[in-house]
Amino acid sequence: MPGQVTIPLWIFLLLIVAAILAILDRIFIPSVRWFLRRRIYRVIDEISTRLDIGIRPFQLTKRQVLIDRLVYDKKVIEAIHAHAKESFSPYEIVQAEVVKYAKEIVPSFNAYLYFRIGYWLAKKIARLLYRVRFGLYDKDKYESINRDSTVIFVMNHRSNMDYILVAFLAAERTTLSYAVGEWAKIWPLQTLIRAMGAFFVRRNSGIPLYRLVLERYIHMATKEGVCQAVFLEGRLSQDGRIQRPKFGFIDYMLRSFDPEHDRDIIFIPVGINYDRTIEDRSLLYGLNPASKKRSKWFIFKTIFGFIFRNLMLMILRKWQHFGYACVNFGPSFSAKQYCRKNNLNFSKLDRSLRFGEIEKICNTLMNTIRNIIPALPVSLVSTVFSECPSQPMTMFDVKAKVHHIIEEVEKKGGPVYRSQKSTEESITDAIEMLKLRKMIVESNGEFKANPKSMDILSYYANAIRHWRS
Repeated sequence: MPGQVTIPLWIFLLLIVAAILAILDRIFIPSVRWFLRRRIYRVIDEISTRLDIGIRPFQLTKRQVLIDRLVYDKKVIEAIHAHAKESFSPYEIVQAEVVKYAKEIVPSFNAYLYFRIGYWLAKKIARLLYRVRFGLYDKDKYESINRDSTVIFVMNHRSNMDYILVAFLAAERTTLSYAVGEWAKIWPLQTLIRAMGAFFVRRNSGIPLYRLVLERYIHMATKEGVCQAVFLEGRLSQDGRIQRPKFGFIDYMLRSFDPEHDRDIIFIPVGINYDRTIEDRSLLYGLNPASKKRSKWFIFKTIFGFIFRNLMLMILRKWQHFGYACVNFGPSFSAKQYCRKNNLNFSKLDRSLRFGEIEKICNTLMNTIRNIIPALPVSLVSTVFSECPSQPMTMFDVKAKVHHIIEEVEKKGGPVYRSQKSTEESITDAIEMLKLRKMIVESNGEFKANPKSMDILSYYANAIRHWRS
């Protein structure tokens, strides 16, 4: 018997929403996923043909699979049992904490984002801010490295631009996985960073269980051949000097290394220097123990003001580059060769012996990094003014002293960057940059260090201070 069924408006709207969701779930979302995966696989096929070190299967594995693999790692399971017993906590609660750690650490590498978006952004930002240069790159030696090896770039840490700069320069050769501090754990930045293959680290965490989960992830990634970048100092240099190496990450990589059965681990030292480090004043501010911690509002206001000022200069066509950013690559260091030469097997060494050998390796790598950090024009000119703080100098005097420092550095084997311009032009540009930032003052054709800027002049001079001792 025909008739009508009347339903309230809210139920009708609810049915419409449910129908839309069903269409999205069954038709639209799967189609989008298929389209995106197809684009990603195309990128992987295209990129893999030209990379010296290909994308590893580990990087393409689903993130949840890697999390499960980490949580159910034999050593992690043993640690969960031990911690639960010691703390009288239920096993499930301790395991839930480990799952939290694993989700925090494990990245979700996306080849399309890395090469089509991340690489493009890194290149644009690096070239917008600096005249990017790299040197001491022995193409033949690097191409002779076994492609099945795990390659680790170890470098000094002068700026947060290091992440962008080295990723941009290395993108034609390989993908890089970084350890990133908790500062970047803000939405949506953390999603992008994870997609770029980076993983988050609690720098000063003293929680043994967390440190073990981090260790096992680094062990997994290293064993599977993932190319990584490590800042050997562990943090940004606050005074511009090279800091003592931290052994943690290198120890995690080598702790279970068996030279007879595992793939080789190749360390490539990288020396970085800038004519201008964006965070220089903030880093120096943090050196003062009496300085008050700055509020988030102050940090936001400072960053926004810095970006706004530079954008206005760009619009008015008065903006200038921040000088040179130079990256030097040193000779590679093979863990397998080191073990064979010294008759070592890290997987069989006890803790004290292993740490002794790790210390030797880290000191060797740090010395190599120290010796390949490029001497740039601002570092050279800053050295002159920091060593003669109260002496007025003409342009000729400054250039003569810089030439003397260049000769001294090169005589000791130090790398001095020489631009396509003449040395005199580069020195003039550096002096103008320091004048613009009020680090030096000019009066009657003579230049003198600004007494209020001695700390920042020393910061840039410290990058090459080891060549002056």
